[in-house]
Amino acid sequence: MLTAARRAVKESVSGLPPAFWWLWTSTLVNRLGAFVSTFMAIYLTLEMGYSATYAGLVAALHGLGGVISSLGAGVLTDRLGRRPTLLVAQTSTAVSVALLGFMSHPVAIAAVAFAVGMASNASRPAVQAMMADIVRPEDRVRAFSLNFWAINLGFAISSAGAGFIAAYSYRAGFLIEAVMTLVCAVLVFVKLPESRPEHPDGAAAHTPGGGLGTVLRDRRFMGVVGLSFLVALVFQQAYVGLPVAMGEAGFTPSDFGVAIACNGVMIVLLQIPVTRFIEHRDPQRLLVISSLVAGYGFGLTAFAGSVGLIALTVCVWTLAEIVNAPTQSTLVVRLSPAHARGRYQGMYAMSWSVAALAAPLLSGFFIDRLGQEWLWGFCALVGTVAALGYWSLMRGLSEPAQDAKPRTEPAPGAKPRTEPLDTGVSLPDHARQAEATG
Repeated sequence: MLTAARRAVKESVSGLPPAFWWLWTSTLVNRLGAFVSTFMAIYLTLEMGYSATYAGLVAALHGLGGVISSLGAGVLTDRLGRRPTLLVAQTSTAVSVALLGFMSHPVAIAAVAFAVGMASNASRPAVQAMMADIVRPEDRVRAFSLNFWAINLGFAISSAGAGFIAAYSYRAGFLIEAVMTLVCAVLVFVKLPESRPEHPDGAAAHTPGGGLGTVLRDRRFMGVVGLSFLVALVFQQAYVGLPVAMGEAGFTPSDFGVAIACNGVMIVLLQIPVTRFIEHRDPQRLLVISSLVAGYGFGLTAFAGSVGLIALTVCVWTLAEIVNAPTQSTLVVRLSPAHARGRYQGMYAMSWSVAALAAPLLSGFFIDRLGQEWLWGFCALVGTVAALGYWSLMRGLSEPAQDAKPRTEPAPGAKPRTEPLDTGVSLPDHARQAEATG
């Protein structure tokens, strides 16, 4: 059994390029320092004494910053390149997060939270586009899954420690996150090459159609963006609705830390074996099932009256997250032309940013006006709608366009590549089979 487990792990991590692993390491370091996204709602309500509505407003402003920067960063990722966009985003995030820890006036907190949202979300299109650039098409499900695994490995560790850090000093949490984000920027600067492909006609990627019009006219992709928003609206409640609801029910920050840590621990333990299971499955079916499980997993929170039961509901919707994240990320790459990956990834990231904007307002309204049971019922409804949407949208999914030639510009001090990166988007056999049956 141990031999089989070792073989499974080896097969899951082998064959990926060195640049992917540096990007993976940067992701892991960033999530090890995560604090603001996990404990911001508790910090504002329990430590600073503000209402759930104000906490929702601040989180919404954080999301609004992300909405603006996701689109802008997507365009910059195609025009300036993945690497410079990442460097600017991560450096700005470190500065703004550190500043947020010293703010006390409600207007100042709201303004800096908006800046944090802009800076932190600006890196998403660049990371996703770079990953698609440097990983072969047949390895992308595995690569996105491993990246999601790194996010949650860091999250599991940081969540367990952040509750204790919060008990000692919330400001220390802000500063730790700022330092870890700066470390990520250093890794990007030293180790990661630029990966932006050339346009199919040989011109630079940003010269023709460099705006967002191409993305907006892609109806199928915009449908995926809309469904992504619905799924994100549900998953965001783990960080806005759940901590506030637990706080009002008399649970402590440590209780929330223990419950939400189950999410990271499960992903760390199950992401790799589950990915091996779903890699050859119909993506339409996977997205439908994961949407339903996510919605009803959060819906079960209405019946959870103890930390143990809340942790159990976390385990239910975590299974949906494990399946949904790599499947949906791979679908976005399938639908994205190589020379416009930044813009497509920016639009996709915007769906999560809009959800981060809407989710706290929604949860604040439900919890303050109607009661938290209504919030969890709404999550179940949204999950059902998303499942129906994926079932309808993915029927007859057509072949994606061919990739452009990749650029192979090295990072400072890095050895030049002797072989070009394979960035073609031709579908693996199992994806074509899924397409035929979808």
